[in-house]
Amino acid sequence: MVEIFLRTLPFFAIIGLGYWAGRTRFFSEEATAYLTKFVFYFALSAMLFRFAANLPLAEVFDAKLIAGYLWGSAFVYGIATIVAFIRKLDVPTAAIEAQCAVIGNVGFLGLPMFVLLFGEASIGPLMLVLATDLIVFSSLIVILISGARDGRISWGIGRTIALGLLKNPMIVSIVLGLSWSALALPIPRPMNDFLAILGGAATPGALFAIGASLASKSAERLHIAGWLTFCKLILHPLFVGLAVLVLFPLDAFSATVVIAAAAMPVAGNVYMLAQHYGVAPHRVSAAILVSTAISIASFPAIVAWVSSA
Repeated sequence: MVEIFLRTLPFFAIIGLGYWAGRTRFFSEEATAYLTKFVFYFALSAMLFRFAANLPLAEVFDAKLIAGYLWGSAFVYGIATIVAFIRKLDVPTAAIEAQCAVIGNVGFLGLPMFVLLFGEASIGPLMLVLATDLIVFSSLIVILISGARDGRISWGIGRTIALGLLKNPMIVSIVLGLSWSALALPIPRPMNDFLAILGGAATPGALFAIGASLASKSAERLHIAGWLTFCKLILHPLFVGLAVLVLFPLDAFSATVVIAAAAMPVAGNVYMLAQHYGVAPHRVSAAILVSTAISIASFPAIVAWVSSA
């Protein structure tokens, strides 16, 4: 565990540096927003496209991996939803809390970290996890919140979901990259070098942006943040682990990557959804802050546990 902790420490140190820059106002909220936009639309997309374009399509898709991750995530999603209803929360707030319980920072934190921690072989399984989060759970929360507010589920919700997916650069870059791979098109050297240089900015840029954005997050509703952090950092990897090790057994490497992905702290895009719909943004903010801080210790512990299993 100590070795894994020391290997992940530089990543969290860059997050800490970004947090310091945000707290001291050396990096303003406007600067953080623009850095996040650069990483999201350019650097991370270049990294995803380059890796996807160099992956054989047949080796990427794994139905058992998707089924295992979905089963484990859905189970935790259900637990968080039931607890929310017991506390007499409405459907939109319950949906936001359930989203916190299963949507980890796979894009901004996971991708850069896993490439250096597990190697480029981790990109295939990680892309499937990311695609499942973006397609299944991001769609589900739109359906639940819009349906609860409108009193029905209309065809307009489907249009909103489709447009949201088409506008998401991570989904677009993965699809374009895999399409490029499926067509067996070679990547010209200048293009590959361009993608490598631009994608290289994703790791430090994403980590720094995470830290700087955390500086503006509040720590209100800590008891709720504690519960959602427990769901995300403990229950999620636990039930995903049960699924990919027992119910839908994967090879050791893929199982390690998927469980580690489930151990990621709450993703920042959950906060963006909460703000967009005006549903419990403060509790999401606190959950992101608390789960990220605790994951400095919990993530290496879970990776060490899985690696020794």
